[in-house]
Amino acid sequence: MVKKIILAWVTTAFVLGALGMGMAADQGNKRRGKYIYRKVYKSCHQRGEVESPKPIMNPDSKTMKEWTLVFEKKDFKEFRCQEEWDKLSEKDLLDIYTYLHAHAFDSPTPAKCK
Repeated sequence: MVKKIILAWVTTAFVLGALGMGMAADQGNKRRGKYIYRKVYKSCHQRGEVESPKPIMNPDSKTMKEWTLVFEKKDFKEFRCQEEWDKLSEKDLLDIYTYLHAHAFDSPTPAKCK
């Protein structure tokens, strides 16, 4: 009886762990997202569209919900640098979204681009 209970707990833990790993695979890479986000503005600055190579908006400029809405609508006008944003792949956009969402104003770890 005790062995069955232990086996049930181990099986449950394994299944929940596997589900958690599967869900994490659907998310982007926030370190890569930060790199790509900065790269967009460096390229845009070199082209002369923006004055600084630093991103116009910090991750803490919006709440998590607001970042979700921006990326669901794919409305990047307020970011400027439309030429660079149009060249990004879906994977790049997911990575940038993950970075911005993870460090949003109401996230556990809000951040500014430095």
